[in-house]
Amino acid sequence: MTTFPPYPTHPAGPDGGALHHPRWWQRRWVRYGALITLLALSGLVILALVREQTGTEGFLVGICLAVLPVPLLIAAFRWLDRVEPGPWRNLLFAFAWGACAAALIAIVANSFATRWIATTTADPSGADTLGATVIAPIVEESSKAAAVLLVFLFRRRDFTGIVDGVVIAGVTATGFAFTENILYLGTAFGTDQMTGDRGIASVTAATFFVRVVMSPFAHPLFTVLTGIGFGIAALSAERQHVRRVLVPLGGLLLAMSMHAFWNGSSTFGPYGFFAVYAAFMVPAFGLLTWLAIWTRQRELRTVREELPVYVFAGWLGPAEPFVLGSMRARQMARDYAGHHLGKQAARAVGQYEADATALAFLRHRGRRGRAGADYVVRERELLAELWKRRQVARPAMEYAARMSAPPRPVYGPQIPYGPQVPYGMPVQYGYPAAPYPAYNPYRP
Repeated sequence: MTTFPPYPTHPAGPDGGALHHPRWWQRRWVRYGALITLLALSGLVILALVREQTGTEGFLVGICLAVLPVPLLIAAFRWLDRVEPGPWRNLLFAFAWGACAAALIAIVANSFATRWIATTTADPSGADTLGATVIAPIVEESSKAAAVLLVFLFRRRDFTGIVDGVVIAGVTATGFAFTENILYLGTAFGTDQMTGDRGIASVTAATFFVRVVMSPFAHPLFTVLTGIGFGIAALSAERQHVRRVLVPLGGLLLAMSMHAFWNGSSTFGPYGFFAVYAAFMVPAFGLLTWLAIWTRQRELRTVREELPVYVFAGWLGPAEPFVLGSMRARQMARDYAGHHLGKQAARAVGQYEADATALAFLRHRGRRGRAGADYVVRERELLAELWKRRQVARPAMEYAARMSAPPRPVYGPQIPYGPQVPYGMPVQYGYPAAPYPAYNPYRP
């Protein structure tokens, strides 16, 4: 039978009593308000700057064309994040940071640096080339990496591995590319207005083809390297301080290098751009796409391997590790709940699946010695959430198991009764003989 240690007591203050209230700048609403204000002001300033450079008509045309790849890219990253979906607020923050704060930093810093180099060297053409191949990659990738760093530091529970890093980095870069495309497309439209070009021969059509059709993945591809670095750091033990610092820095340097190589392709001759695109960008995109999908499948395998211990403890049914380790079975469970019990039940089943996945990842990190100090508390929280939704989720889980795979026994490690499982709970020796254990894990 499963037992819990008592909840940890809250630390006492210097006077032995309760903790003092946090100072005003430490309150959550103050931090949220400051962040929203920063992003809103950045958005207003960047909109004014872009409109000033493109004109009102060019600005509107740029928005209409630049928004086209955004839903596809967001949907792709959201699909990748379906195993353990992160909260929408993290994605909204990442997109807003890329589209507003990072874009503003890039426009101001790139313009200042390029003008300074041109004034110092008296070579405007060389300054433009240096700015595009050296200054822009450093400034832009650093400003986008700031969003990944903020989520990594302040939303640590939502940032548990490589997929989370890829998703946050990719969404940030999507927002940045959206604003940048508005600027480029709006400027191109203004040029066509002055020259009278129309149709396929116009600068707007050429810019749209290169930036939206051929390479909408360019900025996400660069920044994803930074996200992978932070994802590896998230998987590292807390005592591995050097690795947790150097790996994200290495990912950032790779992102800057790839960005610089891509920006400098136009200097490699008349066909340099197409050569770099075909020989470097497309293979790199394919390799990182494969890596992301492989990591997603590995996460599902982790779910199937880590959850059986909670089956033996009475928290989950025998079929649930299989259902939770299959995206098809998960969808069947949500559809079943939605069809028979309504949308609210479907959302409850979806949250049940997310909590069970987070529990599997937590135990996986714990077995590898990479869990944080709050492991036991976090495990208890997730188990309490699962138990709260069990009445709605279990019929859906059973249905999905029957429909997606033939019934078969669930086997797992032989765990003796009594001793504490490392980073977990004591469980009873043996295999479950009924679909769900008859005892209640909360009952002493």
